[in-house]
Amino acid sequence: MSAPARRNPGGIRLDGILVVDKPAGPTSHDVVGLVRRLSGMKRVGHGGTLDPFARGVLPIFLGRATRVVEYHLGDRKQYRATVCFGASSTTDDLEGELTPIPGPLLDRAAVEAALGAFRGPIVQVPPAYSAIKVAGRRAYALARAGQRPELSPRSVEIDRIELLDWDASDPERPIAVVEVDCSAGTYIRAIARDLGTALATGAYLGALTRTASGPFQLTDAVPLDAVRSAVEDGPAALAKLLKPIDAGLHLAAISLTEDELKAVVRGQFIRPTTGASGPPSDDPVRLLSPAGELVGFGRWDGTRVMPDKVLVDA
Repeated sequence: MSAPARRNPGGIRLDGILVVDKPAGPTSHDVVGLVRRLSGMKRVGHGGTLDPFARGVLPIFLGRATRVVEYHLGDRKQYRATVCFGASSTTDDLEGELTPIPGPLLDRAAVEAALGAFRGPIVQVPPAYSAIKVAGRRAYALARAGQRPELSPRSVEIDRIELLDWDASDPERPIAVVEVDCSAGTYIRAIARDLGTALATGAYLGALTRTASGPFQLTDAVPLDAVRSAVEDGPAALAKLLKPIDAGLHLAAISLTEDELKAVVRGQFIRPTTGASGPPSDDPVRLLSPAGELVGFGRWDGTRVMPDKVLVDA
């Protein structure tokens, strides 16, 4: 994953969202580090961790776009998951120690029927090997030390879970491929584990692809090799891969006058002359320059806008 840092002699700003198709193998942190070194940008972050063995949509936020990561933390996710039956895993996925679990011979109809219990609001216990903190320590650190972390059940919501494919060529170890649309914070590994329990056998996650993270789709994601190629062609080529800072944010917009823009840059509230109406809202609003460019985000209290995040310099 190592790569030399790149300079940006043309002074082209690399502020935006790079939707990466993360390959299986590197951690999400590894990918952020690689993009940081390739782009030469100091401020780089990601929206939603993917396990190392998983691939798929990983939004990377560069430069001033890092300031909107919080607006995407609640984005719903879509996954394509391979569930392997007939064994359990210490990590609930293929990277753990597997233990064969004898159980009934399964068929497609039985799995489809069992999936019904996973639709809608559900409660799941996170995997023992997760990043959740228990008494100040990560659960996976406790698990690796031979301790069994006590993890509290959490509520998540499954909008859709459907069986796409069924392979029973090995009757004792059949494999299901399912699609899942879910809330942020859902553990697909836990769904695989609990699906096995519901069918009186063991199950673990054999493969996972995130096909969407909020508005960002796998079909629009950029492979890491394409990112490397763009860097070789120069900052302008890399900039073309970036989505705008406010991509996917369906937020109201307020067009500012020159005087209002100057006030916003100074951090002062404004009473906008155009574009603001209606009752107060907890949602941020986009602030646009007279030329229509995004200059920041603010909060509307019904009569005035208080700048929250200013993306331009004074």
